[in-house]
Amino acid sequence: MPTQALNRGIRLSFMIVTLFIISTVTPVTDADAQEAPTIFGDVTIGPQFSPDPLTVRGMSGGSISGSQVAGRSETATGPCTGFIDETPDHTLALTSKFDYLKLQMQSPEDTTLIIKGPGGTWCNDDFDGKNAGIVGEWLPGSYQIWVGSYEKGKYLPYTLQITEAK
Repeated sequence: MPTQALNRGIRLSFMIVTLFIISTVTPVTDADAQEAPTIFGDVTIGPQFSPDPLTVRGMSGGSISGSQVAGRSETATGPCTGFIDETPDHTLALTSKFDYLKLQMQSPEDTTLIIKGPGGTWCNDDFDGKNAGIVGEWLPGSYQIWVGSYEKGKYLPYTLQITEAK
């Protein structure tokens, strides 16, 4: 029992330090005061945003199944797998339509991605190797983004890149 408590304490300390570091470098805006708060910050962009790619960081994982939050086990973009937190990791607000936009994960281990927004819910795993991603045409509005881990309660660092470049 003391080892479990120590491991939880170390993991919590790591998450707090990571959150502090992320909050000092991630552009955070209040995209929509009606939306639920996110864990790692919110981003608002329009066409020809800069810098491109825009990078945000966080910690994947949680205790809720991705299919539970997505409301399905699979979408046209991939399976709704992994474990996530109930609260979204990020909110992405798009000020206008994007004919092409790519969101892609980079992580040392396999992560999953769930996005809810105008027009529906999209899930993905293994877009590029073990890195999840979603690409396509995007409508204006607010998108909730969750990043999952395959093991319940396992938290992994990740970088999410957002780009208009094809």
